[in-house]
Amino acid sequence: MTESHNGSNASSPDLDWSQVRETINMLTLAVAQIEGSMKDGEKSVAELSESFTYIASKLGSLAESSQTLQSTSVNEQQAMIDGIRDESEDIHSKVSNAIIAFQFYDRLSQRLDHVKRDLMWLSNVINSPEQLYNPLAWSKLQKDIASNYTMEAERIMFEHIMKGASIEQALDIYKHHFSASNDENGDNAGDEIELF
Repeated sequence: MTESHNGSNASSPDLDWSQVRETINMLTLAVAQIEGSMKDGEKSVAELSESFTYIASKLGSLAESSQTLQSTSVNEQQAMIDGIRDESEDIHSKVSNAIIAFQFYDRLSQRLDHVKRDLMWLSNVINSPEQLYNPLAWSKLQKDIASNYTMEAERIMFEHIMKGASIEQALDIYKHHFSASNDENGDNAGDEIELF
């Protein structure tokens, strides 16, 4: 990836350093985080919707099976009981998937809270004349934000945006790293999820 700006930044300012550029980078980061969070949230909502539709369908099928169970022969009852057991296991699996989707939705809320907090910190720097023109204040802000990430993909996205990457480039980097992490782990085990 080519960086759109290789010059001055808060951690190594020169005469070209600008708090406007730093502000734009921070706002770009916030937009990328929100967009990434919303895309992840859409996946969770789709999974929840699919799981609940499937569960409702299976429960309807189980209700029908239980009504016809009494009017069947003993041999047919055993086959129906086996079918009910299989459908119950399918429902259990879908409920587990729904719980995972809820956990990811909780992570979405946490990430959006982090964006809100980061924007408040940015606002504090911008509103303080002593900090606004001080590269050290901007560097501290960025280090504070970076230190709060729990996902490696978020840290990498942050680093690239601070180097001048666009929102699209940052999201591509995030998706690529997130997908690679999932492929290596077989799931999202590398991401820390704080349960509700």
